[in-house]
Amino acid sequence: MQRRAAADLARLAGERFAAQALACDRVQTFATPRRLAVAAHVPRKQADTVEERRGPRVGAPARAVEGFLRAAGLESLAQCETRETPKGVFHFAVRERAGRATVDLLPDIVQAIVAAMPWPKSMRWGSTRLRWVRPLHGVLCLFDGAAVPGVLSLGEDVEPLRFSDTTVGHRWLARGPIAASSVDDYLAGLEAAHVVCDSGERARRIVAGGRALAAEAGLGFDPEPALLEEVAGLVEWPVPVLGTVDDAFMAVPPEVLTTAMTSHQKYFPLFTGTGALANRFVAVANIAAPDGGAAIRRGNERVLRARLHDARFFWEQDRSATLESRLARLDGIVFHARLGSVGDKMRRLENLAATVAGFVPGAGVDETTRAARLCKADLVTGMVGEFPELQGVMGRYYARHDGETAAVADAIAEHYAPAGAGDACPTAPVSVALALADRLDSLAGFFMIDERPTGSKDPFALRRAALGVVRLILERRLRVPLRAAFEAAAAGHGADDAGAVADAALVFVAERLRVHMRGDGLRHDVVSAAFAVAGDDDLVRLRHRADALAAFLDTDDGANLLHAFRRARNIVRIEEKKDGSRHDGTVDLRTLAEPAERELHRSLGTAREQIDAALADERYDGAMRALAALRAPVDRFFDDVTVNVDAPGLRANRLRLLSQIGASLSAVADFSKIEGS
Repeated sequence: MQRRAAADLARLAGERFAAQALACDRVQTFATPRRLAVAAHVPRKQADTVEERRGPRVGAPARAVEGFLRAAGLESLAQCETRETPKGVFHFAVRERAGRATVDLLPDIVQAIVAAMPWPKSMRWGSTRLRWVRPLHGVLCLFDGAAVPGVLSLGEDVEPLRFSDTTVGHRWLARGPIAASSVDDYLAGLEAAHVVCDSGERARRIVAGGRALAAEAGLGFDPEPALLEEVAGLVEWPVPVLGTVDDAFMAVPPEVLTTAMTSHQKYFPLFTGTGALANRFVAVANIAAPDGGAAIRRGNERVLRARLHDARFFWEQDRSATLESRLARLDGIVFHARLGSVGDKMRRLENLAATVAGFVPGAGVDETTRAARLCKADLVTGMVGEFPELQGVMGRYYARHDGETAAVADAIAEHYAPAGAGDACPTAPVSVALALADRLDSLAGFFMIDERPTGSKDPFALRRAALGVVRLILERRLRVPLRAAFEAAAAGHGADDAGAVADAALVFVAERLRVHMRGDGLRHDVVSAAFAVAGDDDLVRLRHRADALAAFLDTDDGANLLHAFRRARNIVRIEEKKDGSRHDGTVDLRTLAEPAERELHRSLGTAREQIDAALADERYDGAMRALAALRAPVDRFFDDVTVNVDAPGLRANRLRLLSQIGASLSAVADFSKIEGS
């Protein structure tokens, strides 16, 4: 919230200053849990302006002149200028307006900025009308070294907040107001009052202090960036404190310990030189305590100890029952009101996994179906109930405890991956098959009941699921007939028309593939050109075709052939429109008069044979080489042959020959979709 609020504050300030014709630069923003500030360089006043208004012609009726003077705020024509224009001589009202002082404009600008702040969550407090993320206590507003006279209105019958040149420091470590006359004063005064305004500096102090404490203990400190940013946003005066985890809890899985520390307590776990979790952590206090932080350390250790007592209890209790014995309880968890329970999903997955395993080399059907049967069972364990982030992770531990194979246990943990764009895909065959089946089932189900993403809304994370399908297939180079896989998934849901569901889901996944490929640097028009002719549900083939096409278009042969394609297509299109008929028939060999057109005809035939053979073998680079071989004969044709000759038969035959250029290229991609075509 703080980072976004600082950005919004800077944006709104720039917009409001611009609306008042005040140039704004050197913008700085600062945010802490208790304050939000923007500093900007603006001129002392608006620029002077000159307004001109043309009135009636000289000699116009008196009524017209009087109306003009009233509208212009003038008393007589003596206050006007007379000018000759191409349309005659007219009266002009010219008024010079002095720019207003910035200090006079600031109260309204501040009020507008505060009212327009787009908080994700906001409140009204007391009888105020203003919505803000928290109750506002004060407004420091400085210009040119002095406080700006003004107030911030909070609503009717509510005392407004008067602008001042003072703020307050740390809640406990500072006393009295802090006066400021400049940005430097503001920052230095708050620093002296134990407030670090810059979030980046707070993060740096946390890292430096954490590393120093870790080094004293012979351990490593490597904070996760998102957690570091969050903790830096929770404190104004960061003071790292080293804490200890009771050895009695170290037998609990390390993922449980780190989740309790990071997600629940916002602590930073420490690690040994080998990467193992140590029994130490760094907490960040918001105060420099007189006792050096001893009481703070004990308090944090006590809170963590209570949470880990619960975790250890769940760890011991959960292992007293097998995952298999918990399956019946999945019927009590609703997956979706129209798609049944999690137990229903488990049974669908068990059937679908057997099909998907056939597409993943090395994924045994028995292990894949077994993993599918057990993959949701840990949702009803005590540990996952307490720590939902550990679903799958705990399933792996419990599966190994129950004697399941390593492949089954790993698949239970890994089938949720990839959870996002930055998450790695599983690599083990059984894990890949189960992860793919899980997403196919969800996509088919939600498309069957027409719960599809709309605009920016995607409540069931179907875009993420589709991207997961794309990444799993491409990164593992799986030759999956996606339409058949979606049909199998839709049939598992009891779809009335599994084919229609599969087609809709396939189109959705194809769009995610386009987005994914554009993210990899492929041009959107190249992706569209490759997709347009493929009619294929094999994502690996589609990707290879697009990659080969992109590489080809980056060569001189590709660029020149694309130019020739455009020229040929335009000629044929113009002549077809003129003739009212198509010129896409068979070329008459007897009518080929010029050597260049006979050579082009032979080259097109040879290229088409080579292209068809290369595409059948998925040798897309070979197909591109066959296209490249057309460059020279096509160039010679345009250099040596006139298409629009007087002889109708010869002209029509040459137009049919030009049509074959497009037909040959279109076997590889729809070149008309390339930008500029």
